[in-house]
Amino acid sequence: MARPSTTIHIAVSLLLIATVMVSATNATDDNVREACKATRHPALCVRTLSPFSRAAGSSPHRWARAAVSVALAETERVRLDLSREVRTRIRAGSPRARGALADCAECFGDAVGELWSSLMTLRAVTFGPQMGDVETWVSAALTDVFTCVDGLKEVRWVAAGTVEGKAVNVTCLAGNALALVNRDIVVS
Repeated sequence: MARPSTTIHIAVSLLLIATVMVSATNATDDNVREACKATRHPALCVRTLSPFSRAAGSSPHRWARAAVSVALAETERVRLDLSREVRTRIRAGSPRARGALADCAECFGDAVGELWSSLMTLRAVTFGPQMGDVETWVSAALTDVFTCVDGLKEVRWVAAGTVEGKAVNVTCLAGNALALVNRDIVVS
C-alpha cells in the first residue's frame, strides 16, 4: 500500500493537472464562443467549429477559414447525396421533379466550387482585395442553395422536405462562414 504522503502527492498532482486542462479547455471554448458571437446561428457555430478551437485561437482569419471549411464539407456531402438521388430516381417521379432535383444537384455543385475557391483564397492570403472575392463566393454559394430550395418548393416530391432540411443546414453553415469572413475583413 502506498504511503499517505505519496497518495496525497499523487492526488494533488492529478488535481493540478485536471485544473490546468480545464483552464486550457475553457480558454479554447471562450475563443470559439467569442468568434461565434458574430454569426446568426451561434449554437450551430460553436458546435461545428469547436474542433478548430486550439488551431484557430483568437485569429479571425483562422475562424473564417474553419467556417468555410465546415460549410464546404457539408455542402459537398449534400451534393453527393443529391447526385445519388438523381441517379436512382432517373426513371422515378415526374419529369418536373427529376428536373428540379437535377437543378438542385447542379446548384450544390456550383456552391461547392465557390466555397472551394473561398477556402483556397483564405489559405493563400490573410488580407487585401482577394478577401472581397471570398465574400462574393460565399454569398454566391448561399444564393445557389437558396435557388435549390426555391426550385424544390415548386414541385410535389416526397423527398423534397428531406433535401430542403439539408439545404437549410447548409445555408446556416454558409451564413456563419460569411459572417466570420466579414468579421475577418473588418478586423484586417
